[in-house]
Amino acid sequence: MSEAAYVAVDWGTSSFRLWLVDRAGNVLGEQRSHEGMMVAGKLGFATVLHSHLKAVGAGDGLPVVICGMAGARQGWVEAGYVDTPARLASILKQAVAVPGQDRDIRILPGIAQRDPKAPDVMRGEETQLLGALGMDAADDTLVCMPGTHSKWVRTSGGTVERFATFMTGELFDVVSRETILSHAVAGADAAEDIDAFKSALIAAFETPALAANLLFHVRSGQLLYGGTPSSAREKISGTLIGLELAAGLAGEARRAGITLVASGRLQMLYQLAFDTVSVPVRSIGAEDAVRRGLAMAAHSIWNV
Repeated sequence: MSEAAYVAVDWGTSSFRLWLVDRAGNVLGEQRSHEGMMVAGKLGFATVLHSHLKAVGAGDGLPVVICGMAGARQGWVEAGYVDTPARLASILKQAVAVPGQDRDIRILPGIAQRDPKAPDVMRGEETQLLGALGMDAADDTLVCMPGTHSKWVRTSGGTVERFATFMTGELFDVVSRETILSHAVAGADAAEDIDAFKSALIAAFETPALAANLLFHVRSGQLLYGGTPSSAREKISGTLIGLELAAGLAGEARRAGITLVASGRLQMLYQLAFDTVSVPVRSIGAEDAVRRGLAMAAHSIWNV
């Protein structure tokens, strides 16, 4: 069996993922949990990390590289930000060491856009970008990274020029749970209604100013004409993603295509969304991207 070289961790707000990795980049063990920043802040970040290191048999002194919310102001150790325009390679040079530990633990910084008219931050997605594009990507690229807070990133020559965050995932959760539309989706099963999703997406994409009205149509249409809770859920999803695409896609970007960094159901939904509005897509798995980014960081810091 290969010998472990380092541990890679993607530490989100509500999720924790850890991989034990050898020099060739092979995963020797992994751990997943819901002990994200919100939970770890109460239990103790060191306590959570060490329990998972023990579970995968990480040897004493094995270094750990972390991206994500462990480096936030309210996280374990604040890792700060690299300001746009931000070279992806500069992320690796500004990793912050966690003091007082019995092994070398580094947390990667995020990226900040200090524009008074469009202030924005990312933390964790920069490592996905690094893994998806590499440090010296020559082409201009528009990247869509769906999630609770979706990121749209314009890169050029390995540099993050600008980006924008859309609260699409969080809005979906709030709208479907805390508004009148909760009645429309009550009892929804796993069935997918592709036609409902696509029609809602097109309506929002073409008339984004009607967003609040289109969302209410989900309930009024169900009351007057029927429809399943699953169909209502897909309409909410289509409406919110359509709004995101309307803002994220502008003339030239729409013709040039998109690099989509996503996994699972989000990858499927956004692929369908881009296909529906006739935008070419290059798709990269989000988990593969973040592991590659963490591997690049480990190599840069420890030459492993």
